[in-house]
Amino acid sequence: MMQLVCLFIAASSFGGVRPFTYVYEATTSAPGSVESENSVTWSTDMRNDHRFNQVDIRNEIEVGVTNRFQASLYLANWNYIESPRENEHGWHYESAAVELIYNLIDPNSHWLGLAVYEEIKAGSEIFELESKVILQKNIGRWIAAYNATLEAEWEGSDWSEKSGEFSEALGISYEIIPAYSVGVELLHEIDIPDWQRGNRSIVYAGPNVSYRRGRWWITLTELFQATGVGSETNFQTRAIVGYSF
Repeated sequence: MMQLVCLFIAASSFGGVRPFTYVYEATTSAPGSVESENSVTWSTDMRNDHRFNQVDIRNEIEVGVTNRFQASLYLANWNYIESPRENEHGWHYESAAVELIYNLIDPNSHWLGLAVYEEIKAGSEIFELESKVILQKNIGRWIAAYNATLEAEWEGSDWSEKSGEFSEALGISYEIIPAYSVGVELLHEIDIPDWQRGNRSIVYAGPNVSYRRGRWWITLTELFQATGVGSETNFQTRAIVGYSF
């Protein structure tokens, strides 16, 4: 499985410059710019199923519309699942999506940056709305960003199974030299099944590293579960490879 992830990263010379993979920044792309981002997330090792593996792949085209607004199209969200316990194996196409980000306050010229985010995702068995509030603070070579996210999801052949999730994500990154940055990311998720009181809270944390050269860059994050939720994976590895046209 790890070989599959490495092959995908090596083959994907497309994307946009980001110091984090789970956390969004408040800044937006320059007007008229076009970038492509490919991301791959490998989740593995449940307490209830140590042989579980899942690879999620997203292919994105990002366009800077104005000084404050950018729009993205996710051409395809697809995954590979290997779950011997559930006897589930193989590739699955999930959905396509549209992502919109509007910058309200620029963190480069104000003490705190602010942006709002909306993603609309749809597939044959899923419809999802994802809303974020994004905060960002720049101090010299340091970048700190915080996301608060609310997701509403409808699944099934007729989109009749509804659920929600509230999550928080925090990232801190330090630029060692212009080409290299290192940091940490923290992810906290709370399930809201059937839009009733949440019954599962899970925390992930781990380091990341980012490398930039010319028009392309790559950012890699390794997260470890800090809670004892047996139905969720203990490790998540995410890489985003970007290219600016």
